[in-house]
Amino acid sequence: MALKVGDIGIRAASAVVLAPAAVLATWAGGVWFLALILIACALLAVEWAMMSAPGAWRMMTGAVALGLFAAVVTAHVGQLSLALVLLVFGAGAAGVFARSRGQEALNAAYGVLYLGWPAVLLIWLRDDHSPIGLNWTVLVFAVAWASDILAYLVGSAVGGPKLWPRFSPNKTWSGFIGGLAAGMIAGAGMAHWLEMGRLNILWGAVLGLAAALATMAGDLWESGLKRRFGVKDAGNLIPGHGGLMDRVDGLMFAVVVVALGRWLVILLERAA
Repeated sequence: MALKVGDIGIRAASAVVLAPAAVLATWAGGVWFLALILIACALLAVEWAMMSAPGAWRMMTGAVALGLFAAVVTAHVGQLSLALVLLVFGAGAAGVFARSRGQEALNAAYGVLYLGWPAVLLIWLRDDHSPIGLNWTVLVFAVAWASDILAYLVGSAVGGPKLWPRFSPNKTWSGFIGGLAAGMIAGAGMAHWLEMGRLNILWGAVLGLAAALATMAGDLWESGLKRRFGVKDAGNLIPGHGGLMDRVDGLMFAVVVVALGRWLVILLERAA
């Protein structure tokens, strides 16, 4: 595949506009980070509803967003376990509501869980009560963004055999390998430069590799979802990227892996 300079320019311009707001809100933490996640949840709920229930997307947006908001706000006040329970109940409630309106219950319920898990775990990672909560959040963004960008650049420049042409015809094995390498380097770099508890450079590289693999998997998973719903993009919010879901699909999976990594580090510190 030839390197599309114009497409890269549009993607870069979109990133220049949107990335600073996300970075500033992440750095500030507190209600600013909460506001960022809630806005993202609202936009993602719209995109999910328009993909999965285009004939009743306004009603389904409300049902999915309500479940997301309840779980995210609960996580923000430090009740992670309750937030996860609310996420499950929110998924069930959204499914019941969807069925009562003649829509697919499973689509609505899955939307709450699919979008909600990474949102809740991002709130937990940022943890304003921890002096290194920001560092863990920077780690997940750095790994996901590095692997996503390098996968696109290497795949566009090198080309070669397709990774999974049935679901994502543009992705290549060269891009996949480039993305994994970038994630591993980003993970090692963050572990070296930032205070991450007992996470050293070696384990930072391992975590970065695992999170990069999750990023690639998240991208492919969303491609499969879009194919199922018969859409090319999740939306058209971001020029050069499609919808917000198209931009954060890999990040959503990477968050789960990094959160698991942080949880293991916490267990090690308590056992020491």
